[in-house]
Amino acid sequence: MKVLETERLILRKVVREDAPFILGLLNEPSWLRFIGDRGVRTLEGAQDYITQVPQAQYAREGFGLYLVERKSDGVPMGMCGLLKRDSLEHVDIGYALMPSFWGQGYALEAVSAALAQGRRDFGLKRVAAIVSNDNASSIKLLEKLGFQFERYIRMPGATEDISLFLTKE
Repeated sequence: MKVLETERLILRKVVREDAPFILGLLNEPSWLRFIGDRGVRTLEGAQDYITQVPQAQYAREGFGLYLVERKSDGVPMGMCGLLKRDSLEHVDIGYALMPSFWGQGYALEAVSAALAQGRRDFGLKRVAAIVSNDNASSIKLLEKLGFQFERYIRMPGATEDISLFLTKE
């Protein structure tokens, strides 16, 4: 089900049939390094992740992580969307693309669309972003979109601090 459309992308709700792609994305070395190991190792585990994370957020909040597809051919590229975490005051933006799609402006396009949806459809005044301190490309993207570094935080269960960025009000 299409939720957002940009010049080159479709952002749609993640469904159980996306499990093979989600399994690959969640085990991509860049995901493991910058986002963390979700312990998903099987198709069944990926289906459970889809049910427990994106689909649960859609039901609870009306938004969540969407599958990012290239409009021209429907190729899945990653995920992007808004998340409400108990450990953060503000809704935050999350995104991850497979490395073969990096450096082509797709993340900027997807994140911009998700932020616009948050403001337009959900009345969000400020949006947070959390990012590993060594993820220079994501930090650059956030700054390009007007996010400003707020402070270092440690998420529940984490062993290292990460950077919290916020949009202006």
